[in-house]
Amino acid sequence: MHSQIQYLPITPAFFAILVLAFGALIVLIQLGILRYAYMKLGVSSGTAMLLLLGSLVGSYFNIPITMLPGPVARSGEVIDFFGMQYVVPLVHQWPGTLLAVNIGGAVIPTIMSTYLVLRYQLWLRAVIAVLVIAVIIHAMATPVQGVGIAVPVFAPVVVTAILAFLLSREYAAPLAYIGGSMGTLVGADLMNLDKIGSLGAPVASIGGAGTFDGIFLTGILSVLLAGLAAPSRPGLAR
Repeated sequence: MHSQIQYLPITPAFFAILVLAFGALIVLIQLGILRYAYMKLGVSSGTAMLLLLGSLVGSYFNIPITMLPGPVARSGEVIDFFGMQYVVPLVHQWPGTLLAVNIGGAVIPTIMSTYLVLRYQLWLRAVIAVLVIAVIIHAMATPVQGVGIAVPVFAPVVVTAILAFLLSREYAAPLAYIGGSMGTLVGADLMNLDKIGSLGAPVASIGGAGTFDGIFLTGILSVLLAGLAAPSRPGLAR
C-alpha cells in the first residue's frame, strides 16, 4: 500500500510547468530583479529556494493518516478540472479512501507559515488572512470524483495577492504565503473532510491533488510580492 500512495498529484506535463516557473524565479533572483525578496521573507536565498524545491519534490510523497470506508470508483486515471490534469493513482485491492497529508503541499507550507508568523509576529493579520481566504476558497472548492477536493489553480493566487496588499504592503510577502497556503488547506481540504469518503478516490491527500498547484504558485507569488515591496527590511509588526 505504501508504494501505491506515492505519486505526482498532477500529470508530468503540468508538473514541468511548475518546474519552469521555479526556474524562472531563480533567474529573476540571479539577475537582481528581485534582490530584496528574501530579505522581505526573512530567510536566506538558499533557504527560500530549498523550500520551494522541497515543495516540488515533496508533492510526490504522502503521509497516510486513516482509511475512510467507501467504494473506490476510479483508479489509474487522469481527471481534468479547470484546465489542470490531476492524477488518480493506480491501486489494487483497495478497501476505501486513504486520507493522507502531502509533504510538499501541506507539511512544508505549514512549517514555513509558522516560522513567518513567529518571525514577524503577524498573529492578528495572519489569522485574518487565513480566515478570509479560507472562506473564499471554500466557496470555490469543488468535490471531484476520483480526486477529492479541487480548486481552480489561480484562485488562491489572485485572492492572496489582493488581500495581502490590503492587509499590509510592508508584510505583503509573508502574509501572502501564510494566507494563501494555510487558507487553501483550510478552505478546500479541511472544511470538506466530510465529503471525501463519498468521492470514490483511492487517495485523498491534504495539500495534494486538487490544491497543490495553487499552493505552490502562492509560494512563488510571495517571493514576487517581496520583490515588489519596499526594499527596507521589515521589523516586528506593530
